[in-house]
Amino acid sequence: MNLAAVDKIAKAMLYEGYVLYPYRASAVKNRQRFNFGVLYPRAYSQAQGDLEPYLSQMECLVAGNPNSRIEVRVRFLHLVDRALFQLDGQSRFAVARMEVDGHIYQTWEEAAEQEISLPITSLESLLATPLEWRADIEGSQSEEVIRNSRGEAVGIIVRTRQALHLLVEVNAQIISDGVFRLSIRVNNLTEMADSAVTREKTLLRSAVSSHTILGVEGGKFVSLLEPPEDLRAAVESCKNIGGFPVLLGARGQHDTLLASPIILYDYPEIAAESAGDLFDSTEIDEILSLRIMTLTDEEKREVRGSDERARRILERTEALPQEQLMKLHGALRGLRHVRAGEEVAP
Repeated sequence: MNLAAVDKIAKAMLYEGYVLYPYRASAVKNRQRFNFGVLYPRAYSQAQGDLEPYLSQMECLVAGNPNSRIEVRVRFLHLVDRALFQLDGQSRFAVARMEVDGHIYQTWEEAAEQEISLPITSLESLLATPLEWRADIEGSQSEEVIRNSRGEAVGIIVRTRQALHLLVEVNAQIISDGVFRLSIRVNNLTEMADSAVTREKTLLRSAVSSHTILGVEGGKFVSLLEPPEDLRAAVESCKNIGGFPVLLGARGQHDTLLASPIILYDYPEIAAESAGDLFDSTEIDEILSLRIMTLTDEEKREVRGSDERARRILERTEALPQEQLMKLHGALRGLRHVRAGEEVAP
């Protein structure tokens, strides 16, 4: 598996929609998160008439043999509830926001990255017995004391992470001599005492921005976008839910596949001109960077108090050299010489 290629693309996808410009908790669009690839608890999904998915499915073709080895990884964000309490003597009471020595603290959600790595398995083993892998992620709670410049405890941040229970199912079928169909399903089986709770509360028990990454040793993945003609019908029979597999790595490599919850092409790349993640979208780094620079000092203070990743975006953008900003304005790629008389496609 080409992990170097995976990490750049996967990081961009994990945080796509995680926090949107202007990166403040008070912004209306950041009060209700909108992420791609969310797997909600099954009970909540069913209570919503299956409009909100609790499972994803990835199907693809592998050209290989029974000894070909398959590696499966599932990545997602696990939202963490960040509650804020102000201290008054021996008492504490919940607040949405407080300011201490010029620093803003706010109630919001943070995110922890999670990865489920399944044992590497041969196609022969999967043909004989499908693999079922339970991933039980324990809940946790921690407290962080807020102190003023005199060292006095004036507040507490309580971070709570709910337990998650996911099931990953992997199976294989023979399509023809040397060609196999691989199927991976990810299910969120987290139990809920009340399936009628709000979407915001449910997201704390969901796998957010989930995506599946596959690697193969001793075989090749078949492109679902540009398959060989003799495999086109088999490719069209693959059923993908909540994501579509694309090849990763250097062009021409076929050992790594990503089931993307957003539309991508084979061999996607992060533009070399991009200074870092912006989470809001792709290909608009210049616009977002310029807009970040227009934030008022008060807005920037709120960004710093909203989220650690948002703070890093702000500081990176403020320190962006002029020459780097100019590179975001545009780049020409794919130029070639045209001979006299050669027809050029429009």
